[in-house]
Amino acid sequence: MNKIGIFYGSSVGNTRFVAEKLYDLIPDSKLIAVEKADQSDIENCDFLILGTSTWGVGGLQDDFEIFVNTLIESDLNNKKIALFGLGDQYTYPDTFCNGMGKLYDLIKDKGCKFVGKWPTDSYDFSESLAVVEDSFVGLALDEDNEPDLTDYRLQEWVKTLNI
Repeated sequence: MNKIGIFYGSSVGNTRFVAEKLYDLIPDSKLIAVEKADQSDIENCDFLILGTSTWGVGGLQDDFEIFVNTLIESDLNNKKIALFGLGDQYTYPDTFCNGMGKLYDLIKDKGCKFVGKWPTDSYDFSESLAVVEDSFVGLALDEDNEPDLTDYRLQEWVKTLNI
């Protein structure tokens, strides 16, 4: 069985909340706050699920901003990676889930295989760095405006990961 690590960065608790829900949905996974993670945590996993929120004007969450250097320096070759991102599509429609998009851009050329892209059609935003070829690069969630859709979206997304 693959070693699955759910890595998350959370400032106000929403991303942690979602990561904990994923942990409950994925048996034998390990939940890891990026503020406490190191390179061995990354390299000991075959499958990384990375979750970040979007802060400021479309930036990565603070802990993830620091952790991304460790991620980039790690051997990601042949690792399976799924991303999830949190954003506010109504207040920040032009930077919705940009944190997830920035994370994708930073590691997309590291030899890893991305899984879990997600359709954009049930969202109301104008622009996002997390959209590539008409899909989100991972699961986009809006806990500010659509918390009632989170459980359903998580369950459906996990099915696409083929864990």
